[in-house]
Amino acid sequence: MAAYQLAVAGLKVLVLEAGRTYDPVRETPMFKLPRQAPLLGAGTKHKPFGFYDATVDGGWEVPGEPYTNAPGTDFKWWRSRMLGGRTNHWGRISLRMGEYDFKPKTRDGLGADWPLTYQELAPYYDRTEMLIGVYGGDDDLENTPGSPAGVLQPAPVPRATELLTKKHAAPLGIPVIPAHLAIMTQRQDADVLPKKIHPDNPLAQRVLAQSMRQRAACLWATPCGWGCSVKANFQSTTVLLPPALLTGNVDIVPDAMVREVTVDATGKATGVNYIDKTTRTDRKVTARIVVLAASAGETARIMLNSKSSLFPNGVSNGSGLVGKYLMDTVGAGIGGQIPALENLPPHNTDGASGMHMYMPWWLYKEQLAGKLGFARGYHVEFGGGRGMPGPGIFGGMDALTNGAYGKRLKEEARRYYGSWMWFDGRGEMIPNEDSYCEIDPNVVDQWGIPVLRFHWKWSEHETKQAAHMVKTFAEVIEAMGGTVNEKVETDGAKVIAAGGQIIHEVGTCRMGTDPKTSVLNQYCQSWEVKNLFVTDGAPFVSNADKNPTLSILALAWRTCDHILAEMQRGNI
Repeated sequence: MAAYQLAVAGLKVLVLEAGRTYDPVRETPMFKLPRQAPLLGAGTKHKPFGFYDATVDGGWEVPGEPYTNAPGTDFKWWRSRMLGGRTNHWGRISLRMGEYDFKPKTRDGLGADWPLTYQELAPYYDRTEMLIGVYGGDDDLENTPGSPAGVLQPAPVPRATELLTKKHAAPLGIPVIPAHLAIMTQRQDADVLPKKIHPDNPLAQRVLAQSMRQRAACLWATPCGWGCSVKANFQSTTVLLPPALLTGNVDIVPDAMVREVTVDATGKATGVNYIDKTTRTDRKVTARIVVLAASAGETARIMLNSKSSLFPNGVSNGSGLVGKYLMDTVGAGIGGQIPALENLPPHNTDGASGMHMYMPWWLYKEQLAGKLGFARGYHVEFGGGRGMPGPGIFGGMDALTNGAYGKRLKEEARRYYGSWMWFDGRGEMIPNEDSYCEIDPNVVDQWGIPVLRFHWKWSEHETKQAAHMVKTFAEVIEAMGGTVNEKVETDGAKVIAAGGQIIHEVGTCRMGTDPKTSVLNQYCQSWEVKNLFVTDGAPFVSNADKNPTLSILALAWRTCDHILAEMQRGNI
């Protein structure tokens, strides 16, 4: 987002990418089927999300680029060494943070408040949603803000499983509403939207219109996680970088592993040093402004490794907070078999690879009154039904058929196909002092760069929240007349996902109002190095239950506006 915004503003931008170049138009297996892949496309150690997953040269393990965990820690760090990074691999779930999410400490006394309000970020949410293309409904619920008319694209029609869930969740007091996903259900109006998004910028209007005309609406072909050659979903490689390149103001250098930010004698950033991975040689580039957008962990690593006489503990780390308050999303899930979905006649289940409907958090008042035993909420992602058959499609059927084979096996497969559903919670984590990353003093990667060592601890707020998730999902499944697949644990520590497993790593360079308690100001600008900015998830103060990508993009846009204003004032 930063490269796009600064380029359309007329600045010359150099993008250093740690991974290889990547072109979704050429490389997406758009019309392949699972049966055409090894192991039917099932996940493996090196491709945990399946053979066709868009992530190349990345994952929780990257050869030659280790990280370490402190004793007792099991943090999983996902990295995407490819152009576009993690925007090539995400659920496209695009939920706005609400008013409570920006002021959590004011509301319940825990964690810290953000140095801005929802109202300040809302205009950037509006324009970001129009720019990238987000579908959704017009619901506007407590701490679940809707979007102004004309911003979102129409939500797709709910599937049968989603309508069945909504019917049975309603008596439990659980809302089921259209989800917001960064997938286009119709082509963008290239004659109108660019003028709304960039009202006073002819260059931006021109390149954005040209880029929008190259995007198609989703044709419900393959999972978004495989990539999208028709550019219907949001990936920075198909939505932000093409118009940025059309300005003529952007150069991209792939395979450039940044090791440190350099500073001059006055403490001003002068550029970065990086390793050219193709020649294994050191390179240096200079810049008037340095913007880090390497992911929360990688940005912290670069800053901690940027040591100098002025910054002996890492650049912009006078507070000692770089790497601190690392967060992920709370995750727990459970599934069940629903007899009402057995023996369904063939019917159309076309749609987005993600959900068409979801459950926003609904117990704000009970939680504030202290009735739940944990402080923050979660939303529910769910699905099921007769999607494209893949590996494990009939997993669990043997328990229902007592080992059928032959003709009866085929009959039972037709009966149970599509009768399983799953429910996953995605909840807020409160930042704590026991979850952070630091430089491991004894380990370097293949490029000679010191690696990160992680420390991690969930609090009782998160484990109790996880227990509440699976208890609630079991109640929904049983209300639907179904049977839960497994034991419903009451100890949340037994069901909560490991830190980093949800791949919503944020924090490590929190923004704030006081240089003593934060790394960045409210514009994601370093307190100590005025021409150093961060535009990934590192500035997050808390990690609301809303998936972070949309907020990262909106904050990055706001930061770029501040950069341009500061340049006009002559401050940087």
